[in-house]
Parts: sequence; structure tokens; C-alpha cells
Amino acid sequence: MSASTFRANTGDLSPGALHNTVPRSLRAELFRLRSWPAMWATIGTWFLLAVVFGYVFPYVSYTTGNAGFSTEGESSEALLSGVLPESFPDVLAQGTPLFGGALVLVLGALVAGNGYAWGTWKTVFGQGRLRPTVGVLLALAVIVAATVTVTAALCALVSVTIATAESQPVAWPAVTALLGSAGTAYLVFMMWGAIGFALGTYARSAALSVGLGLVWTLVVENLLRGVGAALPIVQAVTAFLPGTAAGSLVGAVTGGGEGTPGVVDVISGPRAAVTVGAYIVVSVLVTVVLVRRRDVN
Repeated sequence: MSASTFRANTGDLSPGALHNTVPRSLRAELFRLRSWPAMWATIGTWFLLAVVFGYVFPYVSYTTGNAGFSTEGESSEALLSGVLPESFPDVLAQGTPLFGGALVLVLGALVAGNGYAWGTWKTVFGQGRLRPTVGVLLALAVIVAATVTVTAALCALVSVTIATAESQPVAWPAVTALLGSAGTAYLVFMMWGAIGFALGTYARSAALSVGLGLVWTLVVENLLRGVGAALPIVQAVTAFLPGTAAGSLVGAVTGGGEGTPGVVDVISGPRAAVTVGAYIVVSVLVTVVLVRRRDVN
């Protein structure tokens, strides 16, 4: 059955019907995703990485005096200051451009790609294509918001524990700093999640979209940035890449994050924010166009 015939038989919902049914679709998707072990495994891995790289490694380096690859060149005072409550907004955002972003990209690709692999989209699209697509994307946005919130709470808890153990005063960060880091983390996560969802929709395969996304985020962009140091043309291209935009945005908010994987200082903060937002919009539009124009099979 062609895409045009399928739409002629079922049709997309009217604006009024869409307004009434999108919340129900959102609730259904949240119910499905919260019962999905793959989502908890992916998000749980991010929580683990955020604590290990943000607190465990720096604190162990501080207590033992042995610098690791992630803390080399930092003084003991800087290591301790970086794991205290006043610095947890920086920890919240610093891991999002690379490791956290890759995991959220995987989640977005799995959510979209498995729907085709399991054949569930065929059933769901029987009630129209736009409503379930919007519902899944909104569910992904809610999950990302919850992930950022829980990460912030986890960072605050760990940092207070360290401050208590080291008999340091608990000085909380400014609200503006916390909101800036949380907003940055949310934008970066949403960008990678939307890109992953678009990849999953395009490939119709969770495995292929996950593989493509991870190769791009962890390998290709880093190689291009390395080559760009010698070739000005490549360097100009890398300024428009999603990883560069995410890393530059985090770098502008956290003050650089020198030595943190994925955090760079290539473009200005405002330009990086616009670029990240543009990738979110383009990824959503690509997803909608693919869903509406292609056959379900």
C-alpha cells in the first residue's frame, strides 16, 4: 500500500482532533517508555557516567594526589572546588556534549527504530500519522527534562556528601547559574535526541541508526576537528556540526571546561545556542516529512 493510499484511507487528524488526542498520545507513550527496560538502561548509564566522571575521578585524584587523564594539570584546590556544591551546575552540563548526548541519541534512535522493527507503527499510524509522531516527540522531551532534573539532584546530593566528608562549607550556586546549566543540558540533550529520532525514522532500524549516530558523535566529528587544525576549509565546516555547537554552548556556560571531552571553544555561546536550536527544528521537520511521505513498510 502506498503512502498516498494509506493517508487517503485514514488521513491525518484535523487541528481540533489533534488538540484533543495529542495529550492522550503523550500519556500513552510515557506509559510505554517508562515500562521499557532499554530506556532505564540508557538513562541509568548516563547517571552513572555523570557521577563517575564528574565526582568519583576528581575526588579520588584529590584524595590520592594522583592525577588521571581527566584531572591532569589541576591543583588539589581546583579538584576539591570542582566537586563541591557551588560547582555542581558545571558538572551537570559538562558531560552532555559527548557521552550524555550519545546516550540520548541512542535513546531517540531506539524509540523510533524499534517501532518499525516491531511493527507497532503500522498499528499506531492507523489513527493518523501526525498525532502519534507528535506524542512520541513530546514524550521524549518530557523524559529529557526529567533526566536533567534527576541529574541535577544527583549532582547536588553527591557534592553535599563530599563537602560534609571534607568538612567544607556547603555554598550553593546562584539560581541563574543552575538554570543556565540545566537549560543548556536540556537543549543539548534534545538536539541529540531529535537527531537520533530522525535517524531511526529514516533508517527504520534501531541497530543501523544507533550505529550511525555513535560513529558520528564519537568518531567522525572528533576526527574532523583534528583535521581542521591543519586544513582551514575543514575547520570552517566543523563550526556548523552539531557536536561543535553543543560543546561550544556548554563551554560558554561553564567557562570553558578545559580538558573535558566534548567541550570546545569554537563558536560563541549565542551562535552555538542558535545552531543547537536549528538542529532540533530541522530534525523534527525531517521526521515529520519522512513519516508523512513514506510507506509504513
